[in-house]
Amino acid sequence: MLSSLIASTATFKKCAPEKLAFIFLNAVDLCLTIFAASLGAQELNPIMRNMISSPYQIYAAKIAIPVFFAWLLPGKVLIPSIALLAFVVGWDIRQLLIYFF
Repeated sequence: MLSSLIASTATFKKCAPEKLAFIFLNAVDLCLTIFAASLGAQELNPIMRNMISSPYQIYAAKIAIPVFFAWLLPGKVLIPSIALLAFVVGWDIRQLLIYFF
């Protein structure tokens, strides 16, 4: 098991753009979610809604777990998730712009 984790570092280098995009979009979604929650917005995801009051849980869910998955999975597997996260981040930005304007 440990040897396969160590060997997976080679795949991280091969698919770095996809993996970094996946991690980056999760981090942007986290920042936008925390910002919107501080303005009084309601989180639509019921799982994340329960975690919003605990910073450790939300950081684990939106940073640590995506880094772990990016480490283990090939970049091609992450492409649908990247597309979905890009949509979610776009939606978050749209909702914040509607709120302010």
